[in-house]
Amino acid sequence: MRCRASEPMEEEEQRKGGGAEERRGGGAEESRGGEEERLIDPEAVQLVVRPKAGSPSSPPGDPRHHSGSSRKSFRLDYRLEEDVTRSQRDAGGRFINPWSTWSFPSYATMIRLFLTEKNHSNVPSSKEVLDKELPVLEPFFLRSPESVGAVGPGLRVTWLGHATVLVEMDGLVILTDPMFSQRASPLQMLGPKRYRGPPCSVEQLPRVDAVLISHTHYDHLDAASVAALNRRFGPELRWLVPLGLLDWMQSCGCVNVIQLDWWEENCVPGHDDVTFVCTPAQHWCKRTPLDDNRTLWGSWTVLGPSNRFFFAGDTGYCSSFQEIGRRFGPFDLAAIPIGAYLPRGIMRSQHVDPEEAVKIHIDVQAKHSLAIHWGTFALAYEYYLEPPVKMREAMEQQGRDPEEFFTLNHGESRLLAATQDVFD
Repeated sequence: MRCRASEPMEEEEQRKGGGAEERRGGGAEESRGGEEERLIDPEAVQLVVRPKAGSPSSPPGDPRHHSGSSRKSFRLDYRLEEDVTRSQRDAGGRFINPWSTWSFPSYATMIRLFLTEKNHSNVPSSKEVLDKELPVLEPFFLRSPESVGAVGPGLRVTWLGHATVLVEMDGLVILTDPMFSQRASPLQMLGPKRYRGPPCSVEQLPRVDAVLISHTHYDHLDAASVAALNRRFGPELRWLVPLGLLDWMQSCGCVNVIQLDWWEENCVPGHDDVTFVCTPAQHWCKRTPLDDNRTLWGSWTVLGPSNRFFFAGDTGYCSSFQEIGRRFGPFDLAAIPIGAYLPRGIMRSQHVDPEEAVKIHIDVQAKHSLAIHWGTFALAYEYYLEPPVKMREAMEQQGRDPEEFFTLNHGESRLLAATQDVFD
């Protein structure tokens, strides 16, 4: 199936930004013959019917997708009636977390806990100590640029610090939450500063085909890094972002931008066999005093003919990871956050701790997981080297091989051999 133009959306769905398409399996699609595909509107709880593929393209001004977007369906014939959690908004149009596991503390509680809880991070000021404990290595692509993408049916992952990961799979090079600046802040004189620098610059990156953005917080969406990537790769670079972020990306000069709701999918032109699905996460968005949750947040699922990759982004624990695992698992690799979890009274809903990260690893049915979101910025109060220790302990407590959930040094890579799984 070719990566085609966006399918039409009902006007009511465009107005509300309501639920995503219920994905129908290939076998069921054939058995229904000429039946129309169905869309559930979660706000009105009404059945909304839309034409099947092949109808005229989306009307101009469709707010959910870039006008030049291309899109294809990924059909799973054994998930027909499975319920999934769809994105929701409040009466003011702001996105909300629809799970009982979400409970954001008041600002008074946050201030009290940050002032009264002890900060155990203890990041050394000595570069020599940090170089020993958390070395920053030269990425392989600086030494062997010709080998980029040459992974055959396997998958290679390189950790570039925090939530920035370079993944080579199924003919594509994918970058997640690019963060190459020294501070996670709108001002480079203030805000959280890296204690481990990036192992390369944007200019030193190999070719990148697609960038995945999980949400708008400054340690995951860095304006300087976005601008540098746009200068380097221009309109050939495909940006995949959650719903509501299109205007901001275009204001940075990016033109090849696709914004998606949870459970919607798209692809990179010329690589129709790899599907990118925006999937749920439990988090929130904010960049300015007044834009709280005006844009959606999410995780990302990448489905290729030989490999499957899951990027959890930034998240608290919620039941949707089980939905993702049932719908798209098993994954050859997941990138899951393990750090920035103390004080729990503040962080519980928005940042998993290592024990919950292991639950995500199990929920999504990951064969291997890379630990991210630690060892780069001091964003919370746990000891800076504690997250991977707790992660290994949690894996052992679950009776799992700790090597399934691994860490990398900054700039280090791991090649995962292809498996023989068959996906119906």
